[in-house]
Amino acid sequence: MIHKIAKNIFITATNTDIGKTHTTLKLIKELSKMGYKIGVFKPIETGVIKTPIDGAKLLKTVQKYNKNFKNFTVNDIVPIQYRLPASPFVAKNGQKIDFEKIKKSYKKIAKKSDIVLIEGAGGLNVPLTKKFFMIDLIKFFNAKTLLITPSKLGCINDTLLSISALKNKKLKFIWCVNLYQDKKEFKEISLPFYKSKFKKILYLQNDINLICKELLKK
Repeated sequence: MIHKIAKNIFITATNTDIGKTHTTLKLIKELSKMGYKIGVFKPIETGVIKTPIDGAKLLKTVQKYNKNFKNFTVNDIVPIQYRLPASPFVAKNGQKIDFEKIKKSYKKIAKKSDIVLIEGAGGLNVPLTKKFFMIDLIKFFNAKTLLITPSKLGCINDTLLSISALKNKKLKFIWCVNLYQDKKEFKEISLPFYKSKFKKILYLQNDINLICKELLKK
């Protein structure tokens, strides 16, 4: 486990293309408005041809809000990069993942930040090694988690599986729905169960301030 210098928030999702980067960008803006110096970190990005696309977006946005990041590069934000768009376990092509390099990059970012937003890759059970998965990075960074879930058909199953995984690891988390797919159908097909199962449902589009406040709680 890494020694926590700043408050760490890990952004994950039920799968790939659910909106982790979009969410992290919104968190940068909202938490900055609340007066915090925000840092961003994406330990591993795959599918990198010339430059990490997600990492570049994160860096460009954080530089607008935190002047401490003026001289940071995308390689600081994304220390581990692989060309193949696959899980790190596959994309690394037999190489070892340099966790010391990840620690070093994190510490550089954390020293310039009150809060570090750490964006995962894919879903919680994406493998980095045979025995170390994306969910294990949460404990590695001693972070609180924001789980992003979709609004498309099948989201109930994906949401419950991800919540169960986080609970089984006894990790602190909150979750929210990204209403970017099947919005009308979501209200009819998925929302009735969510209302019966959960006391509170947060939406990325409407509740970003409340999401931030929940993440800042101990």
